Amino acid sequence: MESVAAAVDRGRLRLAAVGIETAGLDARVLYEHAAGFDRAALLARGREPVEPLAAQRYERLLGERARRIPLAYITGEREFWSLRLRVDRRVLVPRPETETLVEAALERLGPGARVADVGTGSGAIVIALARELGAGAFFGTDRSAAAIEVARANAAANGLAGRIEFFEGDLLDPLRGLPGLLDALVSNPPYIPTAEIDGLQVEVRDFEPRAALDGGSDGLSLIARIIAGAPPLLRRGGWLLLEVGAGQADAVRGLLLRSGRFDDISTRRDLAGIERVVAARRAH
Repeated sequence: MESVAAAVDRGRLRLAAVGIETAGLDARVLYEHAAGFDRAALLARGREPVEPLAAQRYERLLGERARRIPLAYITGEREFWSLRLRVDRRVLVPRPETETLVEAALERLGPGARVADVGTGSGAIVIALARELGAGAFFGTDRSAAAIEVARANAAANGLAGRIEFFEGDLLDPLRGLPGLLDALVSNPPYIPTAEIDGLQVEVRDFEPRAALDGGSDGLSLIARIIAGAPPLLRRGGWLLLEVGAGQADAVRGLLLRSGRFDDISTRRDLAGIERVVAARRAH
């Protein structure tokens, strides 16, 4: 009978054969999910035989991953900012580079801040900020009612159901009742140029919500709308923080300058060295 360690290694080879770069990690995570193991249990029980029910589950999960379904959609969860978040095909999978946006916001905000997350998706950003900042008022918007359901469930699962308000609506529209009251407006908007979507990794192109990816012909259409609509919602001195795509920071800086409403414009690089966040302060 196949051992646990052998099953995981076989899974690694199967996933590697279809071009999955993280085959070893994915095979291990899928076995843990199938067997109900944590990392320590997997290491301790590597020489034991695979239990029949775990074997069946593992084969099914390997088949899904081999079809390039994202790992997070298979397991139904993703870690972000040390938070455990539920994710499925209704929302974009939270990415490590988005933690750069959380870091940039925390550098500029303190307890009591009023913060809105535009295009909240799974709620990852606003949930992380609400947990770190403690007291304050927190809002999340998304045009997808299905995404709002996921975000609300994630807030509840992380003990923040009563501290974050989520609204369905297009970009800034649900926030019109908060004129000049926000200390920060944060967003990871769609920023992939339409023509580039077909060239994305299969997991992203074929499974993640296209509306959460497509930023229009130049990738900047939604970013431009947020920049135009943000000043009336921010208090004077309030912050607009945007995640942007590789190579877009200069163009976004230009949009902010041309608006005439922002100063103290800066960027923050992610761990790969990419200018990932553009931050600007409402000047007047």
